[in-house]
Amino acid sequence: MSDWQTFLEMGGYAAFVWPAYGVSVVALAAFALWSWREMKRAERLVDLNERASRDD
Repeated sequence: MSDWQTFLEMGGYAAFVWPAYGVSVVALAAFALWSWREMKRAERLVDLNERASRDD
């Protein structure tokens, strides 16, 4: 058996380890996307507030 195959099998726990990594990556990507969208939303709100205060 090669070292890579041994690593990928994770000592017999690969069926648990790799899906856990996958779920973690998906969750982190979702949180990053959500944070980015909320930041853009907040920037738009600040911009609208600044425009409204200049117009008064």
